[in-house]
Amino acid sequence: MKYYIIAGEASGDLHASNLMKALNKEDNEAQFRYWGGDLMEEIGGKLVKHYRDLAFMGFLEVLMNLRTILNNFKICKADILNYQPDVLILVDYPGFNLRMAKWAKQHNIKVFYYISPQIWAWNSRRVHSIKKNIDKMFVILPFEKDFYKKYDCEVEFVGHPLLDVVAEKELDSNFRSKNGLSEKPIIALLPGSRKQEISKMLASMLSIVNDFPNYQFIIAGAPSITLDFYKSTLQGNDHQEVKIIQNNTYELLQHSFAALVTSGTATLETALFNVPQVVCYKGSLISYHIAKRVINVKYISLVNLIVNHEIVKELIQSELNSKNLKTELGKLMDSQTVKPVIDGYLLLKEELGNSGASSKVARKMVKLLNI
Repeated sequence: MKYYIIAGEASGDLHASNLMKALNKEDNEAQFRYWGGDLMEEIGGKLVKHYRDLAFMGFLEVLMNLRTILNNFKICKADILNYQPDVLILVDYPGFNLRMAKWAKQHNIKVFYYISPQIWAWNSRRVHSIKKNIDKMFVILPFEKDFYKKYDCEVEFVGHPLLDVVAEKELDSNFRSKNGLSEKPIIALLPGSRKQEISKMLASMLSIVNDFPNYQFIIAGAPSITLDFYKSTLQGNDHQEVKIIQNNTYELLQHSFAALVTSGTATLETALFNVPQVVCYKGSLISYHIAKRVINVKYISLVNLIVNHEIVKELIQSELNSKNLKTELGKLMDSQTVKPVIDGYLLLKEELGNSGASSKVARKMVKLLNI
């Protein structure tokens, strides 16, 4: 069968690539065409547009790039009509994908959605559009099924795909020597996957490097961002001694003592590797104040959201400053302070359910397409 997949972010690229692997096992004649990233391209098929060209962060940034976004819709619709897929698979990325779902439904194209938009956080009215335009929704967070049930919308909870990714990752004992690292404990810096957020986050994260001389700070380089971009950011912040490790975030986390992490999927990844963390977020002032008025959740990190209480410290907007960052990272040097964090991670893993999400989704998709 012919699958058209749209994944507009780094995390979507990861999960879509694993879904493609699983679909290949379930469907010997699977053909893929997609919007995604390098990981999906490794599986095969045709990459139409890379997610690095789709990454606009915040309300203001979207407005400033509206012409590009509207043109992307036009390109995508024409490409789908030309490809004539058996199904359109949408992976998270709601601003783009929910509009594509509505359009696809109007053109009698079957639509599966893998990894629900976070409509439980804001604009829950979008559930009515999902009921109308999505043939099957697969959710990965335990509380999402109950959320949809309130609206009489049937979805399938499949567990979180990161459980498989983390479990399969083997420890590389030569990691430090291969990357020219000393024996000092590692503080991992995960500043995000978009240029706009990386610039903001790194400026804050790097501001405390000199306060922790007995640790080495290492940046986890996103696959879609060039090394030159990180180097220019380091030069601008006068921290050229900080190393950058590209495309090896999981290996870095396996060897890290603690981490400073931009809110998003990375907070969950860090937790699954049992690394104590401080969650960071700073957007443009306009985007932040708009978000503050429309978002209706207590926490910004998936770790805290899933267990419904604070396991990891969140520093948001004005709270994300050198003084607070130094204080909160300092707390993670104390084993007594860290113990509740690690205990919380155990609870988190229990909530996330069993492994095998990608395989479950692939089996179900192929079965539905063969009905």
